[in-house]
Amino acid sequence: MNKEENLKRLEHLKTIVASMPEKPGTYQYYDENHTIIYIGKAKNLKRRVASYFHKEVDRFKTKILVSKIFDISYSVVNTEEDALLIENQLIKQYQPRYNVLLKDGKTYPSICVTNEYFPRIFNTRTINKKYGTFFGPYSHISSMYAILAIIKKTYKPRTCRFPITKEGILKGKYKPCLEYHIGNCGAPCINKQTYEDYQENIRQAKEILKGNTRDVQRILRQQMEQYAKELRFEEAEICKQKFIALENFAAKSEIVSYTITDVDVFSIDNDETNKNAFINYIHVTNGAINQSFTYEYKRKLDESDAELLNEAIPEIRERFKSKAKEIIVPFELDFKIKGADFFIPQRGDKRHLLELSQMNAKQYKFDRLKQTEKLNPEQKQTRLMTELRDKLKLPKLPYTIECFDNSNISGTDAVAGCIVYKKMKPSKKDYRKYNIKTVEGPDDYASMQEVVRRRYSRMQEEGTPLPDLIITDGGKGQMEVVRAVIEDELHLQIPIAGLAKNNKHRTNELLYGFPPQTIGLKTDSELFKALTQIQDEVHRYAISFHRNKRSKHQLHSELDDIQGIGTKTKETLLKEFKTVQKIKTTDIQELTNIIGKSKATLIFNYFHPLTAE
Repeated sequence: MNKEENLKRLEHLKTIVASMPEKPGTYQYYDENHTIIYIGKAKNLKRRVASYFHKEVDRFKTKILVSKIFDISYSVVNTEEDALLIENQLIKQYQPRYNVLLKDGKTYPSICVTNEYFPRIFNTRTINKKYGTFFGPYSHISSMYAILAIIKKTYKPRTCRFPITKEGILKGKYKPCLEYHIGNCGAPCINKQTYEDYQENIRQAKEILKGNTRDVQRILRQQMEQYAKELRFEEAEICKQKFIALENFAAKSEIVSYTITDVDVFSIDNDETNKNAFINYIHVTNGAINQSFTYEYKRKLDESDAELLNEAIPEIRERFKSKAKEIIVPFELDFKIKGADFFIPQRGDKRHLLELSQMNAKQYKFDRLKQTEKLNPEQKQTRLMTELRDKLKLPKLPYTIECFDNSNISGTDAVAGCIVYKKMKPSKKDYRKYNIKTVEGPDDYASMQEVVRRRYSRMQEEGTPLPDLIITDGGKGQMEVVRAVIEDELHLQIPIAGLAKNNKHRTNELLYGFPPQTIGLKTDSELFKALTQIQDEVHRYAISFHRNKRSKHQLHSELDDIQGIGTKTKETLLKEFKTVQKIKTTDIQELTNIIGKSKATLIFNYFHPLTAE
C-alpha cells in the first residue's frame, strides 16, 4: 500500500468516526479482507474510536493495529453494562487477532442434586438442568470432594441409580444394598428412612452447597434442643453429631468472618516481560472460599491492568455463574457491572481477601514459570540474560560474561583467575589461571590491570571473540582500573560492571557505567543470586589456584633442584634419612647402597661440589 492509498484509507476511517454517536456501545475493526481483527467497548464511542487515529498514539502494537484497519462498524447500547456483555460475547464468537483471549480450555466439575423422588448428590462435568440443580463449577477438585464428603457423612444420600418410586416402595420392589448395611445410607427404598426426613436432609445439603453452613448449624441446634426437651435423646444425639461435623468443616473452610456472605475478589499480576497477565478469582460465601482459580491472559495491544480486568471480570463471573453484588478489586475500574458494586478495601477482612487473591496470582505465576523452565531449561538462562541486558541497557544479550579475581598473602604467591560464563552457565574449559609477573607486593589494582591486559591483548592478537560483559569482583576502584586498560590502552568497547560488598563482606549492590551507578536490583531476586554465584565461583577458582601454588612452595626441598632425581628417589631417601641435612652428610657408598651408583653420584656431587672437582 503506497502513501496515497494509505491517506485515502485513513480519510475513509475518519469519516466513519466523525459520524459516530457519543453514546455507549461496541465497535469492530475490519482488515482488507473484511475479517474482524478487533472488538472493543466504549462509554463514548466517538471519543474512544477517534483516539486510535491521533498522531500521538504511543503504543507500537496499537500503531500496527491501526495500519491494518480498513473498515469500522459499531453498535449502540443503552448502558455500559450492556456494552461489556456484548463485547464479551462477540470476542468469544469471532476470536479477533488483536483481542485479549483467555488461555484456558478446561471444563470444571459441578455438584448435581437430581430431581428424583429420592434425589442423589454427585459430581459431574455435564450440565443439563432438566436432570437437577447444579452447584459450582468447582475449580479446586479437592474442595469439591471435601464438600461431598461432609454431605455424605452428615446426611447419607443414596448412591444407587435405581429409579425409586413411591409405588415401587409400597409394592416392596426394592432390597437394601451394601451401603445400608455398612451405615452409609438410610435405605429410603425400603421405608427405613421416611420421605420427609430424606427431603429435609437434601434441603440442608443444598444450603451447605450454597455456602450457608451457619444457617444449617442453627437449624440443627434448634432441632437438637427440641429433641432434648421431648426426651428423644437418640434423635438429639444424631443432630449433635451432624452439628459437630459441620462445625469442624466450617472451622477449616472459613478464613474470614462469616458475616461476609457473598463476595467476588479479583486481583492481577504480570510476568517479567509484561506480556502475560495472571488474574486470580476468589468467591467467598459466609466467610469461606468456595471458588478459587487463576487465569492467564496474553496481551495483544499492551493493554493496561485495568483494561484486562474490565475484560476478565464479566467473563469469569459468567463462567462461574456468580451473582455476587460486591466485587473486591485492587484499583479503580472504568466500567460498572449491572447489579454489583466495586470495592477497594484498605483494611480488615476484605483487605485480607484481596491480599490472599494477590498471593494466589503470584504463586500461579511462579508455578507456571517453573513448569515452563522445566520443559525448556534454556528459557531460564535466556530470561536472566534478557533481564540483565534490560537492567544495564546493553546493546545485546550478555551471552559471554567474564569475571576476574586476585589472590595473594602479603604479595607472596600472587595469582589471578578468570572465569567464563556462557548462557549464564560456567564454561570451565575456558577458565584461565594467571601468575602475577610484573607486580611487586600486595597491589590488587596493578595485579588486576596486568591480568586484564594479558587476557585481552592476547584475544586481540588471536582474533578470539570478545566477551559481551566483564564483571569485576569489587566496586568503583576495580571497575576504573579495568576500564583504563580496556578503553584507554587497548581501545576496546566492552561493558564493565562491578559487584560491591558491604561492611559485612556480603555482596549487596550491582554497579554499572562511568561514573558507576547503583543498579536497582533486589538482593533476593533470581538475577542477583545468579550474579552472586558468578562472584563466588571466581573467588573459589582464584583461591584454589593460590592454595595449590602455596602448597607446592611449602613442600619444596633442595632435592627438587637436582637434575636427574625424581619423586620416587626423593621419597626413598627421605624415608631412609628423614631430613635433607642427613642426606648431605652421608657418604657416597651408603647412598649407592640405597639408590644406585649413578643417582648417588649426582646427589653427592650436588652437595659436595669441591670434592667432585
